Amino acid sequence: MEEKKRPKVGVGVMVLKNNKVLLGKRNDDAEKAGSDLHGEGTWTMPGGKLDFQETLIDGAYREVLEETNIKINKDKIKVISVADEIVKDNHYVTVGFLCKDFEGEPETMELEEITEWKWYDLDNLPEKVFPPSAKMIKAFLNNKIYN
Repeated sequence: MEEKKRPKVGVGVMVLKNNKVLLGKRNDDAEKAGSDLHGEGTWTMPGGKLDFQETLIDGAYREVLEETNIKINKDKIKVISVADEIVKDNHYVTVGFLCKDFEGEPETMELEEITEWKWYDLDNLPEKVFPPSAKMIKAFLNNKIYN
């Protein structure tokens, strides 16, 4: 009997500095972009899949560090969004965090997956934002956790 598919948990972190959000350009190659939600070629916030027995906050910290070499202050991040991300072959529940307190400048740590990191004004975002990241920005701007 085939195992029933279940949703997975993802975390995303809106790193904010001077009203600018940190976004990374996902590789255009789907294999290298490593996105279960088909985000190749889009701009995304740091984030990813939660590991087994990892807390949401620890997962957020780990993902930001792995992808950008930035150390977020775990005591000062807060949940700003919860969203369903459903595509034809996957379903994630993504918890979005806001982080304004961190150490370091973004570095491109996983060159295959994310080719560069840039700061964008919240009112002047790039054209193709990864849908989970776009939902997080919308939730933040509208002060509405669940979209």
